[in-house]
Amino acid sequence: MIVNNETSDEAILNELGKRLAQRRIARQLSQAALAAEAGVAKRTVERIEAGESVQLVTLMRLCRVLDLLDGLDQWLPESIPSPMALLKEKRAGKGKQRTSARRTAVVKRIPEKPWTWGDSSS
Repeated sequence: MIVNNETSDEAILNELGKRLAQRRIARQLSQAALAAEAGVAKRTVERIEAGESVQLVTLMRLCRVLDLLDGLDQWLPESIPSPMALLKEKRAGKGKQRTSARRTAVVKRIPEKPWTWGDSSS
């Protein structure tokens, strides 16, 4: 069966279950053995092979045991950044140059005579 955008969700789930079952049988694994290796219940393997919906993490566990995760890059390739995104990254990597006001030297005033208690001048 060819799966495309017009294929219904139910048909895709059925095809996915069928292909997983074929892969399991080709590896000479029983449903119970696959379930044990994947850390899921046997009933979960039965459900996915019957075309029922399962959690994504369960599908990943089953695919890992069946050595199917290597095909993930073909199925969902990593996106390639556009030239503009690469340019923005390059500019961001340099960091923005912040300008600051010029600092002027601070002159410390030295009093002519030391201050004493009772002195009224400030």
